[in-house]
This record gives sequence, C-alpha cells and structure tokens, in this order.
Amino acid sequence: MIRSNLKQLADNKGVSIRQISDEIEHGFETVRKMYNDNMKQYPKELLNKLCIYFNCNVGDLIKFESEDNDK
Repeated sequence: MIRSNLKQLADNKGVSIRQISDEIEHGFETVRKMYNDNMKQYPKELLNKLCIYFNCNVGDLIKFESEDNDK
C-alpha cells in the first residue's frame, strides 16, 4: 500500500498544514488530504512543490508498506 509521509516531514520541520499550503502556494484541502493520508492520487505539481519545500525526493513524501504483515 502506498502511504503519504507528509505528516512526519511536517512534524519534523515543525510546520502546520496551513503553513505548508501557504508557503508552497497550493490549495489547503489538497495538502490536508495528503497530510492525513486520504489521497487517492498524488498530483505531480503538489509532489514537485513539496520536494522543493522539504528539500527531499518523492520517495521521502510517499512510501510503500506491504499489506501482508505476516512476511
């Protein structure tokens, strides 16, 4: 399963969803959905802005977690 790691990045930097949204000039609701891991699709424009903002790679923003916890 693909999951958003935005909450952890924001918490580590000490910034709020509103602050991120304002500073990257992207819609609050979209940023909030990614922060709360409620997104079905990740807009390229948002990922690009967040990579620049957090000085990170896409793999730092979204991560893969196996759904099979037995392995």
